[in-house]
Amino acid sequence: MRKALFLDRDGVINVEKNYLHNIEDFEFIDGVFETCRYFQKKGYLIIIVTNQAGIAKGKYSEKDYQVLTHWMLGRFLKEGVEISAVYHCPHHPDFTGWCDCRKPASGMFEQAKDEFDIDMASSVSVGDKESDIEAAISAGVGKNYLITTGHKIENNRFGVKVLNNLKELIILIEGSKE
Repeated sequence: MRKALFLDRDGVINVEKNYLHNIEDFEFIDGVFETCRYFQKKGYLIIIVTNQAGIAKGKYSEKDYQVLTHWMLGRFLKEGVEISAVYHCPHHPDFTGWCDCRKPASGMFEQAKDEFDIDMASSVSVGDKESDIEAAISAGVGKNYLITTGHKIENNRFGVKVLNNLKELIILIEGSKE
């Protein structure tokens, strides 16, 4: 079995902008490439799990999302990072009804687990919303972190460690002698 670093996209990988879908508006958050390279060298798969309700709401199309994702993956490759998979949920309950992929449901994590034979207990997730953490915990991810680079964290009902930036994750992992 393999371990993975699960990252939310908006607010973790890139600066949070409502309904981001244009390449020219995409800004990588400082430390994302360094952190991904670190985890990749330690044998982790890098997997992105992202809610994209803007598709259901008609703010942008599936094609718009795919074009931006393709560009983003190219930038990661230029930085020496191979993203193993990107899972996205194009749904929103008010527009498309309930689904099992929209966080806080764990469907995207479960799909990754099945496709890549992931040891969830040895894996790590980082999100900027409690729904990200709830989904990861439901899927059995062993180490979960909230990060302040995206949405304001109102509370921390799951009691997970809060990071100010992704580079802090490297320090924590190094300190745990993993």
